Amino acid sequence: MGYRRPMLNTTKPVGEHLREWRQRRRMSQLDLALDAEISTRHLSFLETGRSQPSREMVLNIAERLDIPLRDRNVILVSAGFAPVFPERRLDDPALAAARRAVDLVLKGHEPFPALAVDRHWNLIAANAALTPLMTGVDPALLVPPANVLRLSMHPDGLASRVVNFNEWRAHLIARLVHQVGLTADAVLLALMEELRAFPVPKGAERGGTLGHDYGGVVVPLRLRTDAGVLSLFSTTTVFGTPVDVTLSELAIEAFYPADAETARALRALAGP
Repeated sequence: MGYRRPMLNTTKPVGEHLREWRQRRRMSQLDLALDAEISTRHLSFLETGRSQPSREMVLNIAERLDIPLRDRNVILVSAGFAPVFPERRLDDPALAAARRAVDLVLKGHEPFPALAVDRHWNLIAANAALTPLMTGVDPALLVPPANVLRLSMHPDGLASRVVNFNEWRAHLIARLVHQVGLTADAVLLALMEELRAFPVPKGAERGGTLGHDYGGVVVPLRLRTDAGVLSLFSTTTVFGTPVDVTLSELAIEAFYPADAETARALRALAGP
């Protein structure tokens, strides 16, 4: 299970890739040229195909545009160069240290729930604190690769137990809209449309956080459980400066209690 050569869509010229990513980032040629320390004339020639970029130039512009590593490989191949960012499975020996770090973070976050997801929000790993929250979920939604966004909004998933469903749904859709804008990922776009089509559970509240004041700084997930209504907010952790495609797309979602009652309930669920 060593290096896995990614499937790359290289049918477009390199200049077209660069132009599309620049426009996606809402940058003018002047803005990008200044950031990349090249002339606007040279950038224009690169985008129109009148000049061919060097490998170093492709990487330079890709860095300025914050292009995902997976897509940097695509652009490199379009320019006639080999991809430079490997894509390995998480169980590859080369990523053993990273996987241990993920497991350590997940375990260390207990008794509060935490999970690791890939770029499409498929579940990679989770800690023991997540299991009690999955009561009543259709087992089919938990079959790998389980998608955590689908799980949270599907009628047979957590949707009927999310007290502030409309607010939580709006929050998740907004995150997906932002992610699609950054990555132009067709799978994420399809997922977003799927989630938008899910029905709103009967009796879903429409009053925001239902009287709970969280200072306007977080959108909590208010989940009805056997231990009562739990209020949770999340943070996202990613690897800093990764050079592997898989690691660059891995994120840890760690949930924290938004009030003292939730903290006590989660500790009680974890047992002695």
